[in-house]
Amino acid sequence: MRNLLVPLVAVVSSTALLALGLPGVADARPGIVIPAAQTPAFVDDASGTPPKANADDPAIWVHPSRRGDSVVLGTLKEGGLAAFDLSGKLLQLVAAPPPPVTGAAPGRFNNVDLLGDLAFVSDRGRDRVRVYRVDPRGAAAGKSVLKDVTAAATPRVFSQTEAEVDEQRTAYGLAAGADRGTPLVVASRRHETRLALLTPVRTAEGVSIRPLSTVDLPASFRLPDGKTWVPCGEPGEGPQIEGMVIDSRHGVLYAAQEDVGIWRIPLSAKGFGQPELIDRVREFGVPAKYDEQTEECVPAGADPGFGGKWLTADAEGLTIADAGHGRGQLVASSQGDSRFVVYDREKPGTVLGTFRVREGHGRDSVEHSDGAAVVTTPLPGYPAGLLAVHDGERKPAVTDPSGKELETTGFAYLSWKDVLAVLDRRLC
Repeated sequence: MRNLLVPLVAVVSSTALLALGLPGVADARPGIVIPAAQTPAFVDDASGTPPKANADDPAIWVHPSRRGDSVVLGTLKEGGLAAFDLSGKLLQLVAAPPPPVTGAAPGRFNNVDLLGDLAFVSDRGRDRVRVYRVDPRGAAAGKSVLKDVTAAATPRVFSQTEAEVDEQRTAYGLAAGADRGTPLVVASRRHETRLALLTPVRTAEGVSIRPLSTVDLPASFRLPDGKTWVPCGEPGEGPQIEGMVIDSRHGVLYAAQEDVGIWRIPLSAKGFGQPELIDRVREFGVPAKYDEQTEECVPAGADPGFGGKWLTADAEGLTIADAGHGRGQLVASSQGDSRFVVYDREKPGTVLGTFRVREGHGRDSVEHSDGAAVVTTPLPGYPAGLLAVHDGERKPAVTDPSGKELETTGFAYLSWKDVLAVLDRRLC
């Protein structure tokens, strides 16, 4: 088979191979993509607008008939949920819920995903899944794009009591999809390895969720040398999962366990199948210990060489670029080295290339990205589709009156055509 591929590569471009779902040979050097647009910056401080806004995860809603009225959504943690147009202009801010009682945790929107015209949001502050309807008329008018349709009595995802909610081992990562017409939502639990399979339920009050199943990913690993490795973390905290995407066509969930790697898990309305680790972070198997003074993990031994080649912890945002008929690419954020890794959708674990997002045309670079979302529908300004990514370090930084630098984040828009062109050059 290898010899048969050689003449084919000689006459067909790598972009064509990508469209066909055929792998090329990845170049270890990252390509460079320049943002086509970016959203306003948000400040994680009480002085920001909205206050305590920390961008995290995007999703893209494509208008069914007027592509130019498509909308990008982005979570802002305590800042709530934002809606942007295709130029990055802010259309609407939806506030996260306030604390139910004095001293309780407020709403904190972490991840967002779409299923039809419904946006599902993990509220890690209150351990709920919030639901918002995208209104095409509002999107066209630039007014009320989002309407809250969450049922008032929607249940907690993981916690048994409201007191347990305040301990903040709550709904964290989130992905939406379907299994033969049954809508599905998967949520991960903060500081744990548990995933919950849920299904949205329409009630007289709005949209709620019903639990279907759970699965626990490993918290420790047997290495090839016979030793047991436990990913380093703060005492009492397990190796959590955040970035996830459901491949509804193939009946698969991809889940990024931050300090471990990317899992491929068969998924249906009946529950989870057997998880398979398809790629590992470079730090996999490296001994480390938690330093209480720096609140960081530090190496505690030599690297045994069991890690992967492409991902630098944390493994984060996952999204699928659909090229039709089940073909396409899985994109992952390698947060530790601020690059993105592109895998073959049909050959799990096969890397097609990597790229970084650099500054240019008056727009900032992208560092330490958490979430990502891609659509391959042609949109105005994005002829092959749009990839929206979280930017963990928006520059220039914002300072308060005392001169203290404040954390500033946002979202960047990339032309999927530009990404494919970079992959074309990185393949041989």
